[in-house]
Amino acid sequence: MKRVVVGPFNRVEGDLEVTLDVEGGAVRAARVCSPMYRGFEQLLAGKTPLDALTIVPRVCGICSVAQSAAAARALASAMGLEAPANGRLASDLVRAAESAADHLTHFYLFFMPDFAREAYARRPWFDAVQARFQAVRGSAAAEALEARARLLDLMGLLAGKWPHTLALQPGGTSRAVLPHEKLQLLLTLRAFRAFLERTLYGDALERVAALDDAAALAAWRDARPAGASDFAAFLRVADDLGLERYGRAHDAFMSVGAYGPDGAPWLAPGVYDGALHPLDPASIDEDVSHAWLADDVPRHPAQGVTRPAPDKPGAYTWCKAPRLGGRVVEVGALARQVVAGHPLARDLVARGGGNVLSRVAGRLLELARLVPEMERWVAALAPGEPFCADGALPDEASGVGLVEAARGGLGHWLEVRGGRIHGYQIIAPTTWNFSPRDAGGQPGPLEQALTGLPVGDGEAAVLVQHVVRSFDPCMVCTVH
Repeated sequence: MKRVVVGPFNRVEGDLEVTLDVEGGAVRAARVCSPMYRGFEQLLAGKTPLDALTIVPRVCGICSVAQSAAAARALASAMGLEAPANGRLASDLVRAAESAADHLTHFYLFFMPDFAREAYARRPWFDAVQARFQAVRGSAAAEALEARARLLDLMGLLAGKWPHTLALQPGGTSRAVLPHEKLQLLLTLRAFRAFLERTLYGDALERVAALDDAAALAAWRDARPAGASDFAAFLRVADDLGLERYGRAHDAFMSVGAYGPDGAPWLAPGVYDGALHPLDPASIDEDVSHAWLADDVPRHPAQGVTRPAPDKPGAYTWCKAPRLGGRVVEVGALARQVVAGHPLARDLVARGGGNVLSRVAGRLLELARLVPEMERWVAALAPGEPFCADGALPDEASGVGLVEAARGGLGHWLEVRGGRIHGYQIIAPTTWNFSPRDAGGQPGPLEQALTGLPVGDGEAAVLVQHVVRSFDPCMVCTVH
């Protein structure tokens, strides 16, 4: 057996290293390392609670709106405050715009360029894929970036700027929408829809969202002429390489629920492992037995601590190991769609579990479903009615904010004592997916997904990249 260290990975937010124990040409065990410590939890301690709205968006420049939303929800929870309908709709719109931009960035700039590597030069689709998706030189990147930039005009109108907006508040949003601005928002979304339907899908969003199983997806792919759909191009590559065989983890999926009122979110919360179960946030624990962090027992994040222990024996990462009732769970767009009960996502998981194909298809399925919903949310905005409610924060309080970022469930837990932040813990999506082993020896989702993977030269050398990128890691969000 030999040990191979892969990394640092490029086209990844932050630093990432993966240690692989290789035997007989396949991965026998994997250990995922987040090698950078940041310490946001300590930075927040002692601050005025509303300062969290300024500080936590700096956790990440990609999902800063999701971090803002989780902080705002934690503060609203502590204040007993509910946002008016306009505030909820505007908050949902900016979070959805950030997620849509993230899905687009992942597909065009992070994931697809790996298929333009020389390792695939003998594949029949290589020349076309290289011309379209090669990093920097491919024709797709400029088109996707322009579409992404135009979509983020929505962020400028509703949130002032992106990233690191201050528009999201515990009681809603600070920027009211005027009647003529609803038309501007709709035109922005229509332009984004036009790019998706013309270039990414080569079809109407509603027809993509209506695909209900793997056979329908394959038939849809085969009906698209070569060059008419980037999604269909991916599906052809995935079929040729058998990507549904790689990157399977534990097949337990968690969503904290997304968009809409807490009592009736558009994407429902839950846990799916072949059957649907209710989500109990009280059963979340963080295990640090293999992290460079000091603690003796797993703790719920409301009682969690973050104390660096860089010389800790047996540790190999700064990432904690969140568990749900002791279970390893996977989060992300596929998890959201599976938990929400979309038939295509459920069928893909029933056939091959969470894998490289199903995770990428899950993101693009979600994007096709999300934009029409955003159009409906804009239509529901009521100019002239309140966008934000006022409230006061007690000197002694606690709160929790759970939202879905593009990469999966994000949680903020806040405790206020004497009018100051006494405790603040964050569990970001990549913390779930890239968690290390826990005290019971259970590997995290990516560690499981890499086990058994063929490794070697040529195409086998790229498989690790495909599996890692199918989770779309964000290491700067992971460690605190």
